[in-house]
Amino acid sequence: MKIEVTAFPRAHKGSGASRRLRVSGRVPGIVYGADKAAQNVEFDHKDLLHHLRLEAFHASILDLDLNGEKLQVLLRDYQMHPWRRQVLHVDFQRVDRNRNIHMRVPLHFVNSEICPGVKTSGGVVQHVMNDIDIQCLPDDLPAFIEVDLKDMQLNDTLHVTDLAMPKGVEPIAKLKHENPSVVSVHVPKEIVIEEEAAAPVTEIIGEVKAEGEEGAEAAAEGEKKEPAAAEKKEPAAEKKEPGKKGKE
Repeated sequence: MKIEVTAFPRAHKGSGASRRLRVSGRVPGIVYGADKAAQNVEFDHKDLLHHLRLEAFHASILDLDLNGEKLQVLLRDYQMHPWRRQVLHVDFQRVDRNRNIHMRVPLHFVNSEICPGVKTSGGVVQHVMNDIDIQCLPDDLPAFIEVDLKDMQLNDTLHVTDLAMPKGVEPIAKLKHENPSVVSVHVPKEIVIEEEAAAPVTEIIGEVKAEGEEGAEAAAEGEKKEPAAAEKKEPAAEKKEPGKKGKE
């Protein structure tokens, strides 16, 4: 699928000029790469927004028409307004047909409904990755990578090195080395909430003393006993020996 986008030379640079462009319905942008100087360009906002809704626009070699010159480019970056449906800026990279390009392309999962892990074992397909970083020559760039799930059994997992890549296409070196999971089939886990059994309650008949009451009673009893102890400690009254008289 060939997609063509029209660009126009942009004479003025700077944030003020970019704001005026956006008000007039244009989007500031830049085209760079292929050992050539970067060029400031602008695009029709409505046309560009329509293209950005297409999946292929993000993962295909595009034909850029700039003043009648046809360039092959890749969409490398774009910025959107935080809450408006407005494109603020866009970057395109020129393509050199003799050099490998690094691109992120979407994964298309097929035959999930007929794989044994789902059809006969009640499993659910879990997507770990929805796109993948690849490298290839521009002419070999696929619009997407197809992932066929027809042979997946319950608890099976496909990794990056298990994917069938088109001719001339391979995952980037980091993915080949780490070999992460792409998709798996598992029985969904059910969260079971068990009601806790109520703890047995023992009824106590009679008056229950409040906290600290026992200590207060003990202190009161101690105060009552102190006078008795004091009486015992008092010295006995001096007694006169019988038969002895005092001096007259």
